[in-house]
Amino acid sequence: MGDIFRLADEFIDLPLREIGRLLDSDSHEARVGALNIMGKQATRKSASDEIRKQLFDLYLSRTDRINTWDLVDLSAHKVVGGYLLDKPRDDLYRLAQSDNWWERRIAMFATMAFVRLGDLDDTFAIAEILVNDSHDLVQKVVGGMVREAGKRDRPRLLSFLDRHAATAPRVLLRYAIEHLEPDQRAHYLNLGRRQ
Repeated sequence: MGDIFRLADEFIDLPLREIGRLLDSDSHEARVGALNIMGKQATRKSASDEIRKQLFDLYLSRTDRINTWDLVDLSAHKVVGGYLLDKPRDDLYRLAQSDNWWERRIAMFATMAFVRLGDLDDTFAIAEILVNDSHDLVQKVVGGMVREAGKRDRPRLLSFLDRHAATAPRVLLRYAIEHLEPDQRAHYLNLGRRQ
């Protein structure tokens, strides 16, 4: 992966058409490269809103090629979340309702861009939609993102856990409580055992 990331640095100015060709590849490594370049282009200080919009549009039009957890986590917060920082976030709620688990994961992980700035509303709102998701890779990201949001607003995390710990999937619960005090972790794990 280090070689791929170095190549992405070298080809950071790759045109969108060529990035699209990389996304078409059956090679996972080529898609890693494409998404790494997209993330780098989207987060450059010199990137115009028009470039960010084009990257965002390409990303959402090609989610069929962003269909593994690592591809999502490499790019969703930079390309999707970063673009939506100052825009309506309806696309995230549409993705959260998708039949495809990776689109639901994109919706949740994209909110990392907001969490880093202390904007937690969409993270918790999308977590409410996905809290009982059937796919473990969605459960993990929901738990991880509410945990990260909880670092900024512990009472809000605890309120979420109070509502959902008894019925949430165990993997989600374990990710969500990871940074709580031992007695709090035990409390929420015991609630989860009442399922």
